[in-house]
Amino acid sequence: MTATSFDLWAPLCVAFAVAFAATPLSIKIAHRIGAIDVPKDDRRMHSKAMPRFGGFAIFLGMMVSLAIFARGHEDMMSAMLGCCLIFIFAVVDDLKTLTPLMKLIGQIAAAGAVYATGLKIEFITNWFAGDGTNMVLGNVACCIMTVVWIVAITNAVNLIDGLDGLAAGICIISTLCIGYVSYIHGQYVPTVAMMIIAGAAMGFLPFNFHPAKTFMGDCGSQLLGFAIAAFSIMGSVKGATVVVVVIPALVLGLPIVDTIFAICRRVINHQPISMGDKEHLHHRIMRAGYGQRRSVMLMYCVSGILGIVAVLYSRNLFVESVGLIAVAIMLLYVILSETSNRNVNIRGVKIKEKNSRENADDKAANK
Repeated sequence: MTATSFDLWAPLCVAFAVAFAATPLSIKIAHRIGAIDVPKDDRRMHSKAMPRFGGFAIFLGMMVSLAIFARGHEDMMSAMLGCCLIFIFAVVDDLKTLTPLMKLIGQIAAAGAVYATGLKIEFITNWFAGDGTNMVLGNVACCIMTVVWIVAITNAVNLIDGLDGLAAGICIISTLCIGYVSYIHGQYVPTVAMMIIAGAAMGFLPFNFHPAKTFMGDCGSQLLGFAIAAFSIMGSVKGATVVVVVIPALVLGLPIVDTIFAICRRVINHQPISMGDKEHLHHRIMRAGYGQRRSVMLMYCVSGILGIVAVLYSRNLFVESVGLIAVAIMLLYVILSETSNRNVNIRGVKIKEKNSRENADDKAANK
């Protein structure tokens, strides 16, 4: 199977157009159904009530484009079913605020539906050769791995949705990189799926970039994470483990690492894992003295570097991959370190450290 430029870019353009046109409608619907995010704690980065039903536009863009360009493909149908289920669960969460346990149950149910309808990480079964007990163990391991993978990526994207345009932008970067790697490895069906997800997120992003007119809500962030996880495992039956697991994990390294640190932080502090805080990476960058726009763009840059790492890794360029990972780590270190000394007033050309030295010199002269 080959793919022309039209086969790749038309799905993205359709998803973009539908999502872009549907986002203003989602704002009106949000006000009617009460899907409004009210800043009721200090974790919120906004100061006024905001509609949070932008996920409806993303969902519509994805489904319309998938229905046009991906109909009839069995794995696509499985992933679409899961996306519909997770969207419904997340809409209920946006309206009723479900408990963390109920959210997890909904995510597991949607991921289980994907597995039950045939879309799974099948290369794991190769580790359990033979018949009888080994085959049963292989199927169990395959089911667990598939569900854990989808639920983990869903929550990683959901947790990073903390600044205007952050989750949508990182998902665009991630899907384009995963799609490109799939393309160069001859996996054209997941390539089209990734282009569709990217197009839907692109259509929503202009309304979500700071200052945001609307939020995507859980129905958007969970949908994007779920879709990336589900569509990325298509083709695993051929044993393309690099494309299936390693590449999405590298591309989504930023939200994945942020999620791991959040879990470890809350365990160490004897707090519930589901408890929110202001110690996520984007919060720390904000505290380093950057505004929302620059914080988001910095995280785009790190995600872009990790996306390039994924492409290089897929071409067996391991030394180059390690070098770029080191660059990403150093970039984050520079951004997050020495925050106490970063108190600059650009308009008045006043620098805290400079003023401190001048005051010390004056005191010494008076003595």
